[in-house]
Amino acid sequence: MAKLYFRYSAMNAGKTTQLLQVKYNYEERGQNVLLIKPSTDERDGNESIKSRIGLESQAVVIAYDTDLRALVGDFNKIQSIHCVIIDEAQFLARAQVMQLCRIVDDANIPVIAYGLRSDFKGNLFPGSEALLAFSDSIEELKTICWCGKKAIMNTRLLDGKPVYEGEQILIGGNESYISLCRKHWYEGKVGPC
Repeated sequence: MAKLYFRYSAMNAGKTTQLLQVKYNYEERGQNVLLIKPSTDERDGNESIKSRIGLESQAVVIAYDTDLRALVGDFNKIQSIHCVIIDEAQFLARAQVMQLCRIVDDANIPVIAYGLRSDFKGNLFPGSEALLAFSDSIEELKTICWCGKKAIMNTRLLDGKPVYEGEQILIGGNESYISLCRKHWYEGKVGPC
């Protein structure tokens, strides 16, 4: 039986690296993977998913209103899809998560979604909220704070200082965000000094 998997973490935990490894594992066994990324994330070019350690793959880019059930159905007519893998799943709409449920339940295709649980303010992203509610399997990928404790919070930086106000979405990497434990997120302490 297929399942909807949500694998989440704070930033810099290796989500994209693991995603690309899972894709490779399916393909090594002769199975077809549909790799998807929301258009919100344009860091690595419109149709590319790239991990911080240099692994890279092409992906189908979707909009916030793309019907994922129809998209997967169209691809499945061309070649059998054995797994759907989604990067940056926090940017999905709730309706898209419900479409993923239908793909799993009706087409019996496993879906593995990778993304952040919460934003820099500690609020759930809409896609993450729906995935937490409807996924069959939820797994936290772990990373650490500068102090060595588990990092669960994403902290937005402006000139190296934490900020807690602003738009929910600001695409960026290590120059814009740091992962912290809850204590240091709350204190705004981004390093030992």
